[in-house]
Amino acid sequence: MRSVVKGTGFVLGEHLVPNSRFEKLMDTTDQWIRERSGIEQRYYVAPGTSTSDLGTRAARIALEQAGLTPNDIDYVVFATMTPDHFFPGSGSLLQHKLGLRNVPCVDIRQQCTGFIYALQISDALLKAGAAKNLLLIGAETHSPFIPFDDWDTVLGLADRAPSKEQYDLNTRVRDRSVLFGDAGAAVVLTSDATETSRGLIDFELHTDGSNYNKLYVPSGMAHRPYISKEMIDNLGHVPYMDGKSVFRMAVTKMPEVVRSMLNRHNLTVGDINHFIFHQANLRINEAVQQSLGIAPDRIYNNIQKYGNTTAATIPIAYDECRRSGRIKPGDLLCFVGLGAGFHWGAALLRE
Repeated sequence: MRSVVKGTGFVLGEHLVPNSRFEKLMDTTDQWIRERSGIEQRYYVAPGTSTSDLGTRAARIALEQAGLTPNDIDYVVFATMTPDHFFPGSGSLLQHKLGLRNVPCVDIRQQCTGFIYALQISDALLKAGAAKNLLLIGAETHSPFIPFDDWDTVLGLADRAPSKEQYDLNTRVRDRSVLFGDAGAAVVLTSDATETSRGLIDFELHTDGSNYNKLYVPSGMAHRPYISKEMIDNLGHVPYMDGKSVFRMAVTKMPEVVRSMLNRHNLTVGDINHFIFHQANLRINEAVQQSLGIAPDRIYNNIQKYGNTTAATIPIAYDECRRSGRIKPGDLLCFVGLGAGFHWGAALLRE
């Protein structure tokens, strides 16, 4: 039996935000951002749009492609680090908005590796008989993390210069604020008892919490109260990132996990038709590509258009490749990612 992909889809935040928009808001340039990340633009949601809204919209697209209705879904797995609320999870909100039956919903928080972890969980649920048709969501609204004070200007609805105090604040967080975008993606998976070739093949996942504070949000339940004015003044509610440490971890662990999984199946890099990496930083992906010796026509990057959308990056790239015809039936795919935790891993899929 195999877990087979029946449909995919994604949506973006409503507002396109090019790098040039930031030049008035902080000490940065389009060139500075591109050189360090490869990002040219990203999308932010409109006020009032939540992570579960993006997931719901993406789910409708994936269901349509799969030829299924919400009533056909037996289980929801929702990967996000930016839920609508501290609790409940966004899965239950999507369940209501999509009009699903009272099916189980599971939320996971594995950040940038969330989609790969969610794939393994989904595969296990389908093979265990807990579901026939499963809806997997990877969705994020990162923009609320960013401490801008004039969102109309950020979204292109106004053109005002920030105060010096706000300009300096924006500049303090520029290494993070320019990286992220808002988006939602969905994959519909079904169990096929007769399939022996297509579908999910294998996973290799790892976690190392010893360096969790190299990429994390300092506020939280380790503090009492979990958020305070002092913490906000010190940007404790904004993600902290030691960029050099993250880069070193990614360019080491991502090639390691790919080699390990391929060796287990007596495969080489050349046997993989398409590598889809998590889209955190184009420079990371280029370094991993070089380390593994992947041919340029076998790797797909789209961070230039969307920025880092965390749990949504891999399924967005996957959907684009499927719809464009880049991925063909029978192709062998390898998904790879690393993110906060640190969590990292890879998955093999036969289209």
